[in-house]
Amino acid sequence: MTLYLLLIGLVAIERLAELSTARRHRAWSLAQGGREYGRGHYPAMVALHAALLVGCVVEPLAADRPFVPVLGWSALVLAVAAQALRWWCIATLGPRWNTRVLIVPGLPLVQAGPYRLLRHPNYVAVVVEGCALPLVHSAWLTALGFTVLNLVLLRVRIGCEEAALTDGGRLRAPASRPAADSRR
Repeated sequence: MTLYLLLIGLVAIERLAELSTARRHRAWSLAQGGREYGRGHYPAMVALHAALLVGCVVEPLAADRPFVPVLGWSALVLAVAAQALRWWCIATLGPRWNTRVLIVPGLPLVQAGPYRLLRHPNYVAVVVEGCALPLVHSAWLTALGFTVLNLVLLRVRIGCEEAALTDGGRLRAPASRPAADSRR
């Protein structure tokens, strides 16, 4: 259990690094004339992600969940892969990446890195991590609860991003579509 708690602590530190990165990127986007969308769902997203980490700690301790080697090691591999994908997204978007939805007018849609393969690869990382991280120590209730609530939130979040990338309800041509979407 000690190693698992260390893992959750490292993920919490990683989240703080993300928030620090997002704060710098937000300042850059706003200085470039960027506009923020979807402020209303942001607090729910922060709360859900914080609850994931709390659940990862509380459930195994309170319910005396065992470490099941086949499940735990497989889930750890997936959680680490999700982190790698997340940071690939962050590196690819550079100052355009954010935990908020920020659009800088006039920037072309990013179509490099994982964005050449998927429209919202960062959300793939979020979904995989939300399932895998709790399952490292058999916290299946946390994995299930986060997954269900996250799917509801992602529907709102992706809808917000897509709306931010539209012009009068119609997607702009890729060459002219602003792309500072925060694809978190």
